[in-house]
Amino acid sequence: MKAKLENITVVLHEPHIPENIGAAARAMCNMGLSNLTVVNPQNYDIERILKMATTAAAEIVENIKIRKNLREALAEFNWIVGTTARTGSHRQTLRDPRELAKEIVDISQNNKIAILFGPEDKGLANRELRYCHTAVTIPTGRCTSLNLAQAVMVISYEIFVAGKDLSPPFTPRLASFYELEGMYEHLKDVLIKIDFIDPKNPDYWFHNIRRFLSRLKLLSREVKIIRGICRQLLWYMETHQRYGSDTGKDE
Repeated sequence: MKAKLENITVVLHEPHIPENIGAAARAMCNMGLSNLTVVNPQNYDIERILKMATTAAAEIVENIKIRKNLREALAEFNWIVGTTARTGSHRQTLRDPRELAKEIVDISQNNKIAILFGPEDKGLANRELRYCHTAVTIPTGRCTSLNLAQAVMVISYEIFVAGKDLSPPFTPRLASFYELEGMYEHLKDVLIKIDFIDPKNPDYWFHNIRRFLSRLKLLSREVKIIRGICRQLLWYMETHQRYGSDTGKDE
């Protein structure tokens, strides 16, 4: 079973150099990928992009989706993979491209996947990686910095060749980015109201909860269950507080 390439999109977040966009499109074309989204490009010079993409990838360039921000760009996807060379205590466990590509083969059959790449100069920040279900790093030697298009080529190649001699597992439709973000905000609101997380800096305290839930590959129906629980908890707290106040007045 091969990856369903039409369900996979390369997302370039705030690229600075037009030639890198074109070279990334060319790399995608080589590996059979055709969906490219560019988020808030710093210099979108179409002539320079096309020159690097060559006629082979011109169609990919012509169909590039331009998005103003990352939340808008990721809203349609069920599974998001972040690429990074940096590690840290607040970063996810980094996956190997070859290992991850096998998982992408399965998930892509019924889900839309985004492969997210950061700006050339600094890569993805923690605030951007928090949107990702998993993160991948490309093993390198002493020189750890890869050109953006090189990174796109390596990941695209691994996806292209993955799937040989694999038994066909099945992954149903996962919750979309939009559904997950709604759930996270709902859950964060509940946790603030029950004093589980500090309301002064809720995103910081909620970070580990997001990271834990992102590993679960939540289905759309499971997100609805969690939001239903949140609604019931909020209703119970509001009702209890209201009746408690009324009782206090009667006394």
